[in-house]
Amino acid sequence: MDFSSGTPVRPFLRTRIAPTPSGFLHLGNIYSFVLTATLAHRHGARILLRIDDLDRQRAQPAYIQDIFDTLNFLEIPWHDGPRDAREFEREYSQVHRLELYRAALAELRQQQALFACDCSRSKILQADASGAYTGYCRQRGVPFDASEVSWRLRTDNDAPLVMHTLGEDVVSALPRDQHDFVVRKKDGDPAYQLASVVDDEHFGVDLIVRGMDLWPSTLAQLYLARVLGRERFPETTFYHHPLMAGPDGGKLSKSAGATSIQYLRKEGKTAADIYTMLAAQAGIRERIYCWQDLGERLLIAGVQRDK
Repeated sequence: MDFSSGTPVRPFLRTRIAPTPSGFLHLGNIYSFVLTATLAHRHGARILLRIDDLDRQRAQPAYIQDIFDTLNFLEIPWHDGPRDAREFEREYSQVHRLELYRAALAELRQQQALFACDCSRSKILQADASGAYTGYCRQRGVPFDASEVSWRLRTDNDAPLVMHTLGEDVVSALPRDQHDFVVRKKDGDPAYQLASVVDDEHFGVDLIVRGMDLWPSTLAQLYLARVLGRERFPETTFYHHPLMAGPDGGKLSKSAGATSIQYLRKEGKTAADIYTMLAAQAGIRERIYCWQDLGERLLIAGVQRDK
């Protein structure tokens, strides 16, 4: 869509930055955060910092602290949520919302919308080389309280889903890799799709900025919200941006240590250096000093295409 046309913008109440503390923040994270902050500024939305730490084995204190250090170093703002790691653990960790997730799971069970599945990842791959779930356990009657079982949502794979974007609405069915998606993992923890929907409803988020790789997840979450009868989430507006590529041309990951902001800071890079690196990645050849300048240039240049 054309961000330079002067078209009146819709107001939103709240968007969010939602990192997972499973590694140090990298350039790809900052790319997304800058777009989130820029769109929030344009649309008058508050920014919530929501740290997705439900996987406690992967969520490390050093990674949580890195989120605050990096946002402060780059002067990326947020209005709501924790101001530091101690306040996060005390008040905002996802462990404090476990009852909300469990209530949603209980609601789905009451609707008989779930089935238990004991398939291993290797078994799923044997059934379909793409890794898409084929519905093997749908009619098997695996007990919900058996050990090492996940809970899956029984999906209607042809049901049309409406996604609101900053451009036109998009109508789509669930992608194949989201058929009968998991809502409770084998370890008993709520799965990402469920926790994310519950959190966005809980915090009143109505604008979500995320990478294009999460397009299938957005459709799954819209489907889940409809089954749960949630009214706010289906009205959320989404903006999906292309991913920043790594040196090998693939998606940047937290395992790519050389792109982590922590590494770049240790190498003596300033905030302006980092923003200039991000701009160069997008084909913008000029010195960038702050997130505001970078975000506006990305949007005006049309580098980020809404889908």
